[in-house]
Amino acid sequence: MIQPASGTPSMGTENELDIRGLFRTLWVGKLWIAGIALLFALLALVWTFFATQEWSATAVTDRPTVNMLGGYYSQQQFLRNLDDKANQTPTDQVSVMDETYKEFIMQLASWDTRRDFWSQTDYYKQRLVGNSKADAAMLDELINNIQYTPGDVVRNLNDNVKLIAETAPDANNLLRQYVAFASQRAASHLNDELKGAWAARTIQMKAQVKRQEEVAKAIFNRRQHSVEQALKVAEQHNISRNETEVPPDELPDSELFMLGRPMLQARLENLRAVGPQFDLDYDQNRAMLNTLNVGPTLDPRFQTYRYLRTPEEPVKRDSPRRAFLMIMWGIVGALIGSGIALTRRRSN
Repeated sequence: MIQPASGTPSMGTENELDIRGLFRTLWVGKLWIAGIALLFALLALVWTFFATQEWSATAVTDRPTVNMLGGYYSQQQFLRNLDDKANQTPTDQVSVMDETYKEFIMQLASWDTRRDFWSQTDYYKQRLVGNSKADAAMLDELINNIQYTPGDVVRNLNDNVKLIAETAPDANNLLRQYVAFASQRAASHLNDELKGAWAARTIQMKAQVKRQEEVAKAIFNRRQHSVEQALKVAEQHNISRNETEVPPDELPDSELFMLGRPMLQARLENLRAVGPQFDLDYDQNRAMLNTLNVGPTLDPRFQTYRYLRTPEEPVKRDSPRRAFLMIMWGIVGALIGSGIALTRRRSN
């Protein structure tokens, strides 16, 4: 076998990593490593004082109680009772509270609601720069700073909404204002629906009462005509007394003349004095129509939600995370310092 010369380094020796030498080199350049790491950490610290801060407040909501709906609940239930009487109630109808909360959630998550809310706040107006594109971009950013997360029944999570602002008081106050704004917007839509439904029920009830009146009037006219014709026949045949043993109420119209002229004249006068006759349903519908004609009493500010977690001032800032940034950039600086130390050692 051929042995390598003693003075020729082998291939394995050339590929060996000198760990001791590496650490010795890093130790020699420790000032570079520590200095650059400290410099980067200080730069990160300074940047956090000038960077835009982000604080977030969170609210958790659920459907309102009956007391929170005020007069809206009683009036909506009144219309539902009319539908029950007319057999027009859908089988899958939800409660008034669920229907109200559904409208509130729709407004809470709506892009238009967020845009209209920011457009009327001083927080947005104070940050306008007069440039249409820049202002539009800022408005889009603010809209995205309101984040709605729907609830999950399986995981027992309720609906929640989060708002991000530059200060903790602003985050708390703006979130409270936004929830109230969405609730008022939902109440306005619900009141409009209530007015429309009320007007529709009024028209429907008027038509029903009118139909009952026409039916009663037609029956009255037919009875009056029958008695008048029977009275003419009795006068023509000079029938002055009752000539039948059949009770008057069971006598057909064609034989009414047999009751005699005096009885027919009295029946005709009584019929004219009493007028058309109506059943109990007509009286109930008339009373209901009088109530509907008054119109609904709208409450523009009834509450369409209730808090399960009321918004509060956040105690921990979301961004910038000062300690995390200092540690991260300190590590980056240490790596750069290590690279400089190794480069300087190799060049020497």
